[in-house]
Order: sequence, then C-alpha cells, then structure tokens
Amino acid sequence: MFDRLLDFLGDMPGGRMQRKKPAADDPKVAAAALMFHVMDADGERRDVERKRLKELLADAYGLSGTELDRLVQAGEEADQEAIDLYAFTSVLKRSLSHEGCSEFVKIMWEIVYADGEVHELEDNIVWRVAELMGVENRERIALRQLVQSRHPAVRGKAEDD
Repeated sequence: MFDRLLDFLGDMPGGRMQRKKPAADDPKVAAAALMFHVMDADGERRDVERKRLKELLADAYGLSGTELDRLVQAGEEADQEAIDLYAFTSVLKRSLSHEGCSEFVKIMWEIVYADGEVHELEDNIVWRVAELMGVENRERIALRQLVQSRHPAVRGKAEDD
C-alpha cells in the first residue's frame, strides 16, 4: 500500500519522489518478460534459472545492482500481466536486427537449459517466440543444438530431436 502511495505521489506533476520504472514497451523489459515466461513454462521456477536470467540480462545490457533488479522486477511484472507473447515479440522485433532476434532466441535456449531439463512447454514457447520474431525453424534448431552442446547432461528432448 505504501508503494502505491509513493507511486501516486511520484506521478503527480512536480512529484519529488519519482521512481523510474521501466515500461513494458521497453525492449529490455520485453526481453526479461519473455525470459520469465519461458522460465515459468514448466511450472517450476528454480533458483538456477533466475540466476541465469539475471546473468544473461546483465551481460546483454551491461546492468548491475539496482538497475538490474528493477529490470528483473519489471520483466516479471510485465510477464504476469501479459495476455500473449506478441506484445513482447513485436517490441523486440522492431528494435533488433535479424541477428539480434536470433541471438535472443539463443538466450531463451540458455534459460531452458539452465535447470538441466528441457520441458516440452519451454520448447514450445521458444518455437512460438522464434516464429513471431522471424527466426526460421532451421535457425532455431541450430541455436538450440549450439546451446545443448554446452549442456550435455540435460534431460528431456526438444520436439525436433
């Protein structure tokens, strides 16, 4: 309740307590939201997945500390409020080159493989995100195989194995 009061006061013209919260149409928030979405697809959120998510966001955007924590929180909240993947993939597709979209699909595979197990719902989400971002099946599979080669002990199979 106190946070809502601070948000209200900060949003008022001349509010001295403004706290910048990243918006869902920010590509960084869109990326974080999709990463949360794939992380939660199997119904189990593990610490190792969250740690990997933070590492990937920190590396991709050069963030740390409070800035990184704000992005993680904004991404998680955006994912919880989302009704579809398109809202996030469209933001990323507008802001990234094709190579950037491919790199993001690879990052999603990193999240999938972080907990040592591939679940069919995680695989399906990466497939849908890749399709919405214009990354072809052949390229998505090659990216998965690249990430998979660094995680040989992972259990489960992707649908295209």
